[in-house]
Amino acid sequence: MNIPYRLADIAAQFGGRVLGDAEVRISQIATLENAQPNHISFFTNSKYRTQLASTCAGAVILGEADADATDLSRIVSDNPYAYFAKVSALLNPFPEAKPGVHPSAVVGAGAKIDATASIAAMVVIGEGATIGAHSVIGEGCCIGANTAIGSCARLYPRVVIYHGCVIGDNLIAHSGAVIGSDGFGIAIDEGRWIKIPQIGRVVIGNDVEIGANTTIDRGALDDTVIENGVKLDNQIQIAHNVHIGAHTAIAGCAGIAGSAVIGRYCLIGGGARILGHLQLTDHVEIAAHTLVGKSIREAGSYAAIFPFSKTGDWRKNAVHLRHLDDLAKRIKALEQEIKTLNSESLKRQSLKRQN
Repeated sequence: MNIPYRLADIAAQFGGRVLGDAEVRISQIATLENAQPNHISFFTNSKYRTQLASTCAGAVILGEADADATDLSRIVSDNPYAYFAKVSALLNPFPEAKPGVHPSAVVGAGAKIDATASIAAMVVIGEGATIGAHSVIGEGCCIGANTAIGSCARLYPRVVIYHGCVIGDNLIAHSGAVIGSDGFGIAIDEGRWIKIPQIGRVVIGNDVEIGANTTIDRGALDDTVIENGVKLDNQIQIAHNVHIGAHTAIAGCAGIAGSAVIGRYCLIGGGARILGHLQLTDHVEIAAHTLVGKSIREAGSYAAIFPFSKTGDWRKNAVHLRHLDDLAKRIKALEQEIKTLNSESLKRQSLKRQN
């Protein structure tokens, strides 16, 4: 059972104003609809105002604009959603892992494992690899030779990190993630493909999270780089030599082709595609399922999604789209013809006035 905290204790740790009974004890987070008296909930969207009025929560987190929206005990914060995240982390810490190396783990020669790290069953750690303090390596993970993992990393079962990669502190990598696999480097020679060795690394900063079954390819020559604070959802493909700036977040099933450069604090929607060798500046937001086919030099929100419609209507519109170029040419020709006619009309009017 979770340790209960007083509202006063929570506010002392994370800030914010307590209104109502600061002695209310909270042991878990819950939605407004399902909360019980030992729960704290959060209110960030006006469409849930009815649920706020009827909730059984012991306390609520909300913003300054809604400070008087309820008589429940509450914490008022400038950013209630982020505050909720902090409280949830406080009430739901990672389970403690027992330091040490499981007898079934295989550790290569020269590998250095901090005494506080936890290495689970069937883990394979390559020669010369380094595992930092308080890191937790889950069952069946494979760490390649000479890979360095910082402190407080948490690898869930069956994560694979290839040789020579460099991982910062506080990494979270979910099951099935693959870091440092070969990029798609091939060249055609006399009618057959030959492989181009991928000799770069993957270099990952601090506080990065990588979702389940996400793949990050190693660089072909230079490194693939994931900067501090990047958050990657499930089933994302990051190709070789991609560079992702700090604190960018990318939703599931996105694909980023080789040598693309993504700026800092970007938001990439699910299923988006970014072509190779493009550059996105800082603070760019890409809508879900958008195909980015050229570099973006100006911060802002971008989308390229054809709205869904009934199948018959969609097919008709698709036919029209195929003829847009021809239609544009016809319009341009008509515009030129109108311009010529107007010019001739003006000349005739001028001649009449002269006469």
